[in-house]
Amino acid sequence: MKYKIYSLIAFTFLALTGCKKILEVTPYAEFSPATVLSGEAGTRAVLFSSYANAQNPTPSRFLINISEVSTDVGFNSGGNENLALSQIQNFTWDAALGTFQADVWGPSYRSIRDANLVLDNIANANMPDAKKKLYTAEAKFLRAAAYDLLYRWFGPVPLRLSSITEVELARATDAEMRNFIETEFNAAIADLPAPGAEEAFGRANKGIAWAILTKYYLNTRQWQKAADAGQQVMNFNYYQLFPQYQDMFTVANERNREMIWVTPCRNEVGFGNWYTAGALPPAFKSTTQIPAFVFTLSMANFATQYRMRTMFTSTFDVANDKRATLLIRSYVNQSNATVNLLATADNVRSLKYWDNATIGNHSGNDVPLIRYADILLSRAEALNELNGPTQEALDLINLVRTRAGIAALTLAQAISKDVLRDFILRERAWEFYSEGKRREDLLRHNRFITGAQARGITAAAEKHKLFPIPQAEIDANKACKQTDGY
Repeated sequence: MKYKIYSLIAFTFLALTGCKKILEVTPYAEFSPATVLSGEAGTRAVLFSSYANAQNPTPSRFLINISEVSTDVGFNSGGNENLALSQIQNFTWDAALGTFQADVWGPSYRSIRDANLVLDNIANANMPDAKKKLYTAEAKFLRAAAYDLLYRWFGPVPLRLSSITEVELARATDAEMRNFIETEFNAAIADLPAPGAEEAFGRANKGIAWAILTKYYLNTRQWQKAADAGQQVMNFNYYQLFPQYQDMFTVANERNREMIWVTPCRNEVGFGNWYTAGALPPAFKSTTQIPAFVFTLSMANFATQYRMRTMFTSTFDVANDKRATLLIRSYVNQSNATVNLLATADNVRSLKYWDNATIGNHSGNDVPLIRYADILLSRAEALNELNGPTQEALDLINLVRTRAGIAALTLAQAISKDVLRDFILRERAWEFYSEGKRREDLLRHNRFITGAQARGITAAAEKHKLFPIPQAEIDANKACKQTDGY
């Protein structure tokens, strides 16, 4: 696509006002179309626009919900959002469903566009060579991360690797797509800073790149590479499990060293985490499970209801597993009556992102994209697939279980690779609910379609392992062919 530089002023404004102001560049007057990419200030602004699209908080609730209501974990009812989420829930989606374009395809390609502009112009920009190397590495990282997300959702897509790519561009082959993601991340890693040495929170570093590569290798079943990449993350000796699971997601504990890659949020219009506004049950006032959280008149409570399936919540060891604390089973309503959410099927609520400073829909909790716990469990899964079950894999899993307050697994329990595989899949559900990982986990374990069919979703078919290319892209790009079955 031939992107127009005159539109960069708007993108620059987005970058300058997003990401908790950690990527702020001023003054705005520097960024005229004639000079925007000629020096360091303009280049940073376009790079930060790429970050802003990659870390845009607004779609985060859709990415979480789409990845969960299509599985055995999430459920939705009521409100305008149910018009889209019911299609995801029932496997009746098609290419016209707007969330695919608005919340995944569009932001990803805008991030790619801005990264391409940086890469196309940085050689002639007036700035120190060290900055050129850093910004090039960050742009490559952002481009690879965007294509990784697109690949997980849609399979191979058009690889736009320049700001002057033609509008009509065919989808890459699967081999081309996979080769690009791997090669691009590895190219970026060489010149990215070590974890903690990046200029500001939210910027790319080697640890983040290795973490995304770990998940990419895992989801493509490249077990040895996944195990090795996970070890690379661990070898930094920088990341660690946060001691208290139930407190990890609060605003007060943001930027803890378990959070490797996040969507930064703040309680302002356009930058808030909207998940809690949809997860709150009707007329919510308080809950004994999270006594510090009390609803105020400044907060919103959506008509749509983000709920958790009973088939998932009933598997928790509620008496001991600290992760269950954030799954609300009862609450006090505005009439001071206690409401038992367990009385209705699929009605437990996740308040993982509660925030007393919420304004309207906008909570300030960062949305985790990859946590250190994910790296530990990913390496354990890869090791099990390679040569399981092993004590090393169990030790990694047990780090997560010990933090949760439940008993360690033993080799006497994990008697085979298949048994341990099931344990890991169950552990991931308990650990990462409301973080949008369940769909990819079930796909990797070949249980996404069969699981839906077991829940009575007769429409679920092989084609649903991928989402369709958005119809808007098919209409605009005649060379881009739709996924089979749609």
